Parts: sequence; C-alpha cells; structure tokens
Amino acid sequence: MEVNDALIDNLANLARLQFDDAEKEGIKKDLQRMITFVEKLNELDTTGVEPLLHMSDEVNVLREDVPNGSVSREEALKNAPSTDGVYFKVPKVISNPSK
Repeated sequence: MEVNDALIDNLANLARLQFDDAEKEGIKKDLQRMITFVEKLNELDTTGVEPLLHMSDEVNVLREDVPNGSVSREEALKNAPSTDGVYFKVPKVISNPSK
C-alpha cells in the first residue's frame, strides 16, 4: 500500500487535524513503516493456529455474589454535616446565570 499526500490529507480530514508540510512528511514515513510491519506479519504461516481471544483459559472469573445488609437511613445520615432528617443537604454549586 502506498502512502501518499492524498491519503494523509484524507486521514487528517477524518481526524479533524491539520498538519504543515514537515509534519505530513514525518507522518507519511511513520505510516509507511507501520504498513510495512503489518505486511511483514502477513508472511507468517498461521495454518492451524487458534486465534487468541483471551490471555488465559479462565473466562469471567467472578466472585460469588453474597447479599449483605444495607445501611439504615439514620445510620447513613448520622455523620452528615447537614441534613433535613431524610436527605443530605449540600451547598448550591450551580447557579442560574439567566436570573
């Protein structure tokens, strides 16, 4: 695959990036090196090699879900700096600039 200025311009447009000529040359060289590397990998014989989906044979190893009790409202509000008895009271942090 040939990396040319049109390809770089198209990629830059898709990524909403702008490059000067010096940056384009550097990107063109880097992209060509990456493509050459991937093409080199295509030379490998992978006949009979299973695709690697996970790094280990273990899949979805999760802990046992054990239900526990919850905290009562009174206990949750016990250490709150400000409360109305039902909810936490917090200072207003968002103002309405249109008022």
